[in-house]
Amino acid sequence: MDNKTNINWYPGHMAKARRELKETMPLIDIVYEVIDARMPISSKVVDIDNIINDKPKILVVSKYDMCDKKETDILLEKYNDYIIVKCDLLKGNTNELLNKTKEILKGINNERALKGLKPRKARVVVVGSPNVGKSTLINKLAGKKVVQTGNTPGVTKNLNWIRINNDVELMDSPGILWPKIEDQENAHILAALSSIKEEILDLEDIARFIINKLFELYPNNLKNRYKLDNLNLETIFDDIAKKRGIYAKGGICDYEKVYLTIIKDLKDGSFGEITLDRVK
Repeated sequence: MDNKTNINWYPGHMAKARRELKETMPLIDIVYEVIDARMPISSKVVDIDNIINDKPKILVVSKYDMCDKKETDILLEKYNDYIIVKCDLLKGNTNELLNKTKEILKGINNERALKGLKPRKARVVVVGSPNVGKSTLINKLAGKKVVQTGNTPGVTKNLNWIRINNDVELMDSPGILWPKIEDQENAHILAALSSIKEEILDLEDIARFIINKLFELYPNNLKNRYKLDNLNLETIFDDIAKKRGIYAKGGICDYEKVYLTIIKDLKDGSFGEITLDRVK
């Protein structure tokens, strides 16, 4: 079950966002870069430092409740020069993130005081690849729905300022991907976890990739999800269809629905706590 499709997705609004973000950086004090805990390498914007220069940065690891914590923590060691905050954006709180922000802001305002300037609130920008949890983070910080969220990439299209509290003002930004995805392994992981729009993808290819990955890394999770007696990569789509009753007219396997079921199950966390990236 080999993957056959090369993936390269870079909508025009992302190129525009990169330009606008770079132009806006003189106004910014702190950067929140959000990555998905299930793909902490693949979801990282590889050249983010070229955009934000030397601004203080907090790496927000979203969806930490959904990842294989042992594997993700190993991968996060790669970012040992970052301030890292792990988050469950749906059930957890943002106290640690705000406390880290206040620590950085204290240093910024101490420097302002030395120059005879008054203290001010932190101006923070939120960046990250599509669908890693940026909008959910902003809504959590604001305590209400101030930006649209969605389980698809590209929901946010423009730069927006959002007042969070007396200490923090946020700028939301569209999800960013690098212009060309060089590593197809990373590209398929991004696609599998919804950072690339399904409309441009080969669903069979993505479903095969997910099955292959789970077979390699989490075979028991795969077997348990579909109540399979054994795992046979040659017949697994038919086996899943049989267990789930996913048939078209005439009792023929509805493969497209099987592909969509697998992709949705991965997005929703139905395979349990998993991490698709590994140290290379």
